[in-house]
Amino acid sequence: MSNAEKLSSFEDLGLGPDLLSAIADCGYTTPTPIQARAIPTILMSRDMIGQAQTGSGKTASFTLPMIDILAGGRARAMMPRSLILSPTRELAAQIAENFETYGKNTPLTSALLVGGESIREQKKILSKGVDVLIATPGRLLDLFERGELLLTDIKVFVIDEADRMLDMGFIPDIEKIISLLPFQRQTLLFSATMPDEIRKLADQFLSNPKMVTVEPPKQSRNIEQNMVWVERRDKKKALLELLGAQDIKNAFIFCNRKRDVDDLARFLRDKGHSARAMHGDMTQKIRTQTLKDFKDGEVVFLVCSDVAARGLDIDAVSHVFNFDLPFNAEDYVHRIGRTGRAGQKGVAYSLAAPEDLHLAQAAEKEIKTPIQLTHLERTPTFTREEVEAIAEDEDGGKGDGRGRKAGSRSKAGSKGRSGPNTRSSTRSKSQIKSQSPSRSPQKPQKSERGSSQRRDFVDNNEKIIGFGDDIPGFLK
Repeated sequence: MSNAEKLSSFEDLGLGPDLLSAIADCGYTTPTPIQARAIPTILMSRDMIGQAQTGSGKTASFTLPMIDILAGGRARAMMPRSLILSPTRELAAQIAENFETYGKNTPLTSALLVGGESIREQKKILSKGVDVLIATPGRLLDLFERGELLLTDIKVFVIDEADRMLDMGFIPDIEKIISLLPFQRQTLLFSATMPDEIRKLADQFLSNPKMVTVEPPKQSRNIEQNMVWVERRDKKKALLELLGAQDIKNAFIFCNRKRDVDDLARFLRDKGHSARAMHGDMTQKIRTQTLKDFKDGEVVFLVCSDVAARGLDIDAVSHVFNFDLPFNAEDYVHRIGRTGRAGQKGVAYSLAAPEDLHLAQAAEKEIKTPIQLTHLERTPTFTREEVEAIAEDEDGGKGDGRGRKAGSRSKAGSKGRSGPNTRSSTRSKSQIKSQSPSRSPQKPQKSERGSSQRRDFVDNNEKIIGFGDDIPGFLK
């Protein structure tokens, strides 16, 4: 364990009294591992690569030292002194909130430049001069090309959620923005994962950076993870059954496609549920209001795309539902990480059709454990063995565009359904005996308040990994 990790308070990190006072007002006393290791490094003006998962407190790990570094200077018109790039408007807005909270005892000013907001108002703010500029790449380049912004006085440059930037196709924009910055600057790059493209970006634009890595949590003892295997056409029915069987305070419901987000939100509202959609094609005003209503408890179910999978700081989310399994296995971890935060218990359910087996396998490989199988009472479900038999039966056959062979069904589950949870199969006795869940129909397991039957997830080394739930003074 490094000296930084042994630090027990923010006072040990070298931050100024104004910052310490603001942190104390928030009720935080103990830095998270990424904060304990990153803040001293940043205060020494070194370039740094920080690798830590969402929910680890990495936003504060760069906002706090930046406030300390910038506190002694003064901004000039159209020439910000620092720049933070964020992949989404919501994450950018959250970073701006951090600066307002922690910088309240300093004269520092900040500006948020994101699409969907009035560009005229943003130009007015820039003309007065700002110390901290928080922006999405597109709007930043737009204002620069309009001649409303100069980047030649940037002292500290931060790329947040770099791997998400890569997924969203922002790397060319980032390279262009970096070409506009002064050579002498401090550059900080934060990413949950470190694919080759991000490593190349770091090698090209960072100078002798220090690597700060916090072991990414792959699973959580305080998140009950469940998988429900159903026919694709039965997924809405299965979701309604789950929502009715669970003691839900609020929940994220993730879809892979934006059009499915809108469709599912309408479906849930038609069934009497408090549901709202949120995705990247909506105006920023609507997205901001939707997120606020969800935080305030006016909306129970936030049906969303992966725009909400990372970084959003919303406490006490009781459930996460994957209406679709994500195409990227790492996004599974980010999605379920919306619940079970800051030491609280959480529940995650994933709905999967047999043709999604490869996505389920990828998610299980990412978390290094099988996901618990759940059966439903009223919606027909598959066992894992039946799903694997279907996948094996389809190998080498011609698909019908949905992963099934045209004109035929698999041997597993092909002889009709005599009951809501009965599917004929050709499983051997040994297969049946080794099956982890019972063959008999099971009710969906409820959250902690609704059921005492919970299962903790343990990896092959019997090491329990959490999402920061055992970190005192958990700080986003």
